[in-house]
Amino acid sequence: MGPKRDSTGATSPSESSHSRRKSSGSSARQNPHAPDNPSRLREVYVPSEGSPSPDDTMHRTPYTDDEPPQASSSHDLEFSTDGIQPAPDAASVHSNDEIAPPEHRGGIVEVDPENTLRSRLLHQKNYKHWDQGSGCGSENCNHGTLSPRPWTHRSYGSMDSTTSRDGYGGRYPGGLGEEGENADATHALLGDTVADGLLGGGQGHKMSTTNWLAQRHGIKNQRAMYLGYYIPIFNWARQYKLRYLKDDFVAALTMASFYIPMALSYANNLAHLPPIHGLYSFAINPLIYGILGSCPQMVVGPEAPGSLLTGEVVRENIKKGTTGDEDGRRNAEIAGIVTCMAGAFILVAGIFRLGFLDNVLSRPFLRGFISAIGVVIFVDQLIPELGLAKLASETPQVSHGSCLDKIIFLVKNMKNAHRLTCALSFGAFFIIMFFREFKKRLQPRYPSVAYIPDRFVVVVLSAILAWRFQWQENGLAVLGEVQTSGRIFSVHFPFETSHLKYASDAVNTALIISLLGFFESSVAAKSLGTGEGKKDGLQNMQLSANRELIALGTANLTGGLFMALPAFGGYGRSKVNASTGGTTPMSSIMLSIITILCICFLLPYFYYLPKGVLCSMVSVVAYSLVEEAPHDIKFFWRIRGWAELVLMFVIFLVTIFWDLKRGIAVGIGLSILRLIRHSTRPRIQILGRVPGTTDKFANAELDPGNLEFIDGCLIVKIPEPLTFANTGELRNRLKRLEEHGTNAAHPALPRVRRPEHNQNIIFDVHGVTSLDGAGAQVLAEIVENYKNRGVRVFFCRVPSERTQVWRLFQSSGIVDMCGGQRHFVSSVEQALRLTELERLTEDFASDGEGAYGGVV
Repeated sequence: MGPKRDSTGATSPSESSHSRRKSSGSSARQNPHAPDNPSRLREVYVPSEGSPSPDDTMHRTPYTDDEPPQASSSHDLEFSTDGIQPAPDAASVHSNDEIAPPEHRGGIVEVDPENTLRSRLLHQKNYKHWDQGSGCGSENCNHGTLSPRPWTHRSYGSMDSTTSRDGYGGRYPGGLGEEGENADATHALLGDTVADGLLGGGQGHKMSTTNWLAQRHGIKNQRAMYLGYYIPIFNWARQYKLRYLKDDFVAALTMASFYIPMALSYANNLAHLPPIHGLYSFAINPLIYGILGSCPQMVVGPEAPGSLLTGEVVRENIKKGTTGDEDGRRNAEIAGIVTCMAGAFILVAGIFRLGFLDNVLSRPFLRGFISAIGVVIFVDQLIPELGLAKLASETPQVSHGSCLDKIIFLVKNMKNAHRLTCALSFGAFFIIMFFREFKKRLQPRYPSVAYIPDRFVVVVLSAILAWRFQWQENGLAVLGEVQTSGRIFSVHFPFETSHLKYASDAVNTALIISLLGFFESSVAAKSLGTGEGKKDGLQNMQLSANRELIALGTANLTGGLFMALPAFGGYGRSKVNASTGGTTPMSSIMLSIITILCICFLLPYFYYLPKGVLCSMVSVVAYSLVEEAPHDIKFFWRIRGWAELVLMFVIFLVTIFWDLKRGIAVGIGLSILRLIRHSTRPRIQILGRVPGTTDKFANAELDPGNLEFIDGCLIVKIPEPLTFANTGELRNRLKRLEEHGTNAAHPALPRVRRPEHNQNIIFDVHGVTSLDGAGAQVLAEIVENYKNRGVRVFFCRVPSERTQVWRLFQSSGIVDMCGGQRHFVSSVEQALRLTELERLTEDFASDGEGAYGGVV
């Protein structure tokens, strides 16, 4: 005998709940793998209950003009042999984001019969124009809480008196196609900049969104707008004020006193080039970046890592015999090839909009490699600081060997150190370090201490003492005559046919230099910003990673023609510029002018600069590269970031004991492997319901003992976009959830979860914000497999019908295979209710067929 039913054909709530409790208890006794906390879903959700759930109360279905609000009851659901269907005038909830059109009806809806003030305000015809203060709902309402509401005035660009009331510009209605791209082929291929700025744009349906917004808000000269964006000097030059000139000049003079001697040391001690080629980097690159760069206070110039890597290429060619230690011209040509290739890599990356690559390599990778470079530089500079450079040059395996070889050499030959060189070098090192800490501690209270030219004074004083006492005759190594390779600023094309053999060796190193340089420049630019919002900052300066790539690439390509060292933005140098008053890119341009004047008139005065003092300045830089490593190690140790610590130490040790190229190759390889592993591993979760609630669900693998598991239902949350990369393992992960109830179990474990608990699969896809074709194919195969096994599939919180995700759900057949749009609801709670209703429908149909068979 079937269960007793009321006049409507529904089972009595008390009897149905009693029978379910009885069956649930018996199944628990028979099934050792039943959930510890079975849900009382079957007692809570009964079709005759009319009280709305909390989720429905919070996410009420809006009314439309054609469908006035009506009270909902249990009679809104009609029972038939095809399942439970809503009444003809019941709305369908498609998702949290959008209400399904009238023609897409289905699902389960409860509407609150009480027409509250909130619902009247939100769901009236002109609710978008409703004003809380005035109570006016007119579309042309100009009231406000402080009536009348003022129009929004915007002062950017070249605008007429027309102002806008709109807080959001929106998009041109005909400017975008169905896939979210530009409907006009010209704009889609060339972009708004070329199509509007150079070709004049289009009108009507061919108008781009940018052009439409510009015309709507009264921006007259759009070509000047694009020109000021891509060549920032046309933007900031119009804003330049005379009061900026003094601050920019003082900042440029301060940086020149610090970094011109540093550039000489980078070229001579790290890159094995004539010292003047380090000055070329400060003469050419800041000038180009000041014109094209988007970060006003950043200053580009040669850096220790890039100079050291350039010197690696030079040393490799010396080792192979293609050049010699004394062949400064040939070594400079090799450096020019490296600089040009690094600039070309950066420029191509900017043209193809690869600015997002600054987020690819992790912080542990950069810290491990930068710290290793700091140690390599520090050890490398100890040789000339101890006066052992001549002895090391006579031992090729030391001068061109690894860092470990140089450490062994220093230990063995410490007794041969030159006393005067040691005293002068280490004295200069400690003086610079003292003033460095002195400024760091006092600058927050006394900003003017940043103007103390300690390094300039040390260099000048040591040169005067070396000249006055003729210390070079006592064995002190001095810089000597700074000569140029031919004429000053002679242009040399680096890619001549006879130089291709050098280019083949420089490709890998140039790529590494470009990556490191861009990462460091990106960190500096993000830290400094555009200066907008400051008291005297420039306005309308937009920081862009892609334009930074183009500016740095153009600067290095130009510098390579003059055989300059690679130059990128440095955070320390840029911070000095900002702290000493530099406000605009004019400080970079002035730095270039000062460097050019030094090259033209002051080269003879560099003769007596002690090489040990220049090396001590580089050692200070090397110390600054290493000093942040303990902080990062302590942080990752505290958070138990063992993978990050292992990556950091592997890169550090490979770089120290092997060489720079292999160290960075290992680091990039490990970083890419970690990135691929992270992107290809689906992070799906099995959900359980929080006890005492109806609409709150949590990850069941974190706290399975305190969550309710719904009988016959497997709730799976997909919290990420689905692409070809992470859908390959999706099927296996789902199978593991079905068989074990967790992803943490090893696949070798036999099935411990009974198939009855997987009769309904509910996918919470709120995190699937994007979906590609390969992901849709795999998902369709999964749904089809469930359908063939007789498993009901439900989706909740699917993106709206305007998105590509929903269109792929429809075109791939997922919607039809699930049973139509009624299986796509706005919450997990509604999906659970729908599973119960469909189960009751099947029971009702089976009981009806059994009763009919008994009568016959």
